[in-house]
Amino acid sequence: MSDREARIQRLGEVLGIHRPVLCAPMARIAGGRLAAAVSSAGGLGFLGAGYGDPGWLGEEMTHVPDSSAVGIGLITWHMAPTAVRDALVHQPKAIWLSFGDPAPHIPEIHEAGALAVCQVGRVAEAVAAADAGADVVVVQGSEAGGHGRAGRALFGLVPEVADAVDVPIVAAGGISEPRGLRAATELGAAGVALGTALYATDEALDVEEAKRHLVATDGDSTVQSRVYDHVRGPLWPDEYVGRSVATELTNTWAGREDSMAADLDGIRDRYVEDVAQANMERRVVWAGEGVGAIDAIVPASSVVEAFPAIPSIG
Repeated sequence: MSDREARIQRLGEVLGIHRPVLCAPMARIAGGRLAAAVSSAGGLGFLGAGYGDPGWLGEEMTHVPDSSAVGIGLITWHMAPTAVRDALVHQPKAIWLSFGDPAPHIPEIHEAGALAVCQVGRVAEAVAAADAGADVVVVQGSEAGGHGRAGRALFGLVPEVADAVDVPIVAAGGISEPRGLRAATELGAAGVALGTALYATDEALDVEEAKRHLVATDGDSTVQSRVYDHVRGPLWPDEYVGRSVATELTNTWAGREDSMAADLDGIRDRYVEDVAQANMERRVVWAGEGVGAIDAIVPASSVVEAFPAIPSIG
């Protein structure tokens, strides 16, 4: 067995999955149906609980036949104080922590019998997460959709992290189909996390207009900015930006977000209307650079099943 095959097998054993694919916990996009569909297809689905709204999470978990087959993702830096505890009530297989220090929460996760999946954007963060007891480290490059650190591309970051930690690594950012898995695993990853590719699926929680917008977009049409933090809130820490499909708002304000202050109330009022009207020229659609590989809205199972099974697992 090659080192690459051994890494993939180890990820499968740790997570109990048959395909080396995780559903990124896209906040309010990855709901119960999407997470369950990914897990049923052999990967591991995560609900995107965001900052930890227990009402939303409770409703979405009603669409999950087996809570022990899915995970729950939380945005660590701004989550509610009881978010981890509220998520563990549902007895998920794993808790995915992103954008903040996971160390204070890992003991609670393990005590509840769940796995700790920690997302990182720097080598030092990966080492700290592994030292704190992370079971899996998700390495996110700047190609990823949604929020992340700017500056480090995935395929430069993965081998550095692989050399620095001794836990399974999952690569995230710009990967939408099996070629990305092959490249990532050659560099030291054991699997991949899909966000944008699973956003454009039947089960994802957004309007059809947003999903069709993803199908019509390519990677050249995505942009990193803090525009939608100012418009929607909350304002994330300075080290994070959000990658989305370019819009009239990002074309106008990206790189000079502080100048929005003079008319921010008016921009916000109009944005509420944009959302209600599904105005894709202005409404945010988070998307990574792998969006160009998406050519149809499909069932989530077909996305996951395009990836090869882990031979010794299933």
